[in-house]
Amino acid sequence: MREQLEQIRAQALEQLGDAATPEQIEAVRVRVLGRSGELTEIMRRMPEVPREERPAIGRLVNEIKTQIEERIAVLSEQLKRLAMERSLVEARIDVTLPGLNVPRGWLHPVTQSRERMLDILESMGFEVVETPDIEDDFHNFGALNFPPDHPAREMQDTFFLFGGLLLRTHTSNGQIRVMEQRKPPLAIVCPGNCYRPDELTVRSSPMFGQIEGFMIDRAGVITMAHLKGVLTEFLRAFFGPESAVRFRASFFPFTEPSAEVDISCLLCGGSGCRVCKQSGWTEILGAGMIHPNVLRAVGYDPEEYQGFAFGMGVERTALLKLGVEDMRLFFENDLRFLRQFRSGEAVS
Repeated sequence: MREQLEQIRAQALEQLGDAATPEQIEAVRVRVLGRSGELTEIMRRMPEVPREERPAIGRLVNEIKTQIEERIAVLSEQLKRLAMERSLVEARIDVTLPGLNVPRGWLHPVTQSRERMLDILESMGFEVVETPDIEDDFHNFGALNFPPDHPAREMQDTFFLFGGLLLRTHTSNGQIRVMEQRKPPLAIVCPGNCYRPDELTVRSSPMFGQIEGFMIDRAGVITMAHLKGVLTEFLRAFFGPESAVRFRASFFPFTEPSAEVDISCLLCGGSGCRVCKQSGWTEILGAGMIHPNVLRAVGYDPEEYQGFAFGMGVERTALLKLGVEDMRLFFENDLRFLRQFRSGEAVS
């Protein structure tokens, strides 16, 4: 048996030469050291060995096993090192080659316009407050003095959700949310997205940005004259000091008196185009003094408090400022169009 063990050792070490491949190394390991390998088989036959020879044979088996394991470990380490050196040579990077040109992103023109509008309003003393897109009937309609049979509550004008919720149709819900939590004096603007089942056209979209603003103080402190002054100052700061602004009487459930505010069309210079419907003027926002019923809905006494509110669409305002004739261009993701407003200079 001693001769058989020496033969196993010699054969294994011969096959584990410096040029052995990973496959050859694994084959020797399985054949000699495996659970059914040659050394294991000899250990199972130890009862056949004379009792006085068993210790020497056992020591020889362990010696051969250790020697082969160490040789396999040395060869495995050498193979790993060679593989790493080969990988480094094959994957060598030429640092003199030009790098990839990764284009730098920029803000969407509508986002640029929105930020510019908020910057102006903040400089005038308004605080920016974010409010939820998903709303309930009270905050979107009831507290804003919409009667139960108002057309805006119908399925064709509002996206309704399960559980009595809906996607807000205007950011005026922010006015109610803030007034429920705070007491006057208040000067707040609430930006956000609004949702209505409208078709995407030159002037409208089923999802659009809006900015709601309102100012409230003691009765007599805030008047319609202040509303006119604030909006005129804002519009001329955004569109330019020479911009013509006009106020027209209108009606909204949540303001009384109410007004629509127009600005001279910047696309046609007042001569008439399809965006301004050949009128030379473009409606830019709605405004008015907050209706007493709205104040009562949030726990304010209309005899004690008074204020104004206004709301404007971000896309329509951006359309005029940037000289774009079709609102749909904002949503088509055509980089050739968007790249024109990359620097942000158009809304500065």
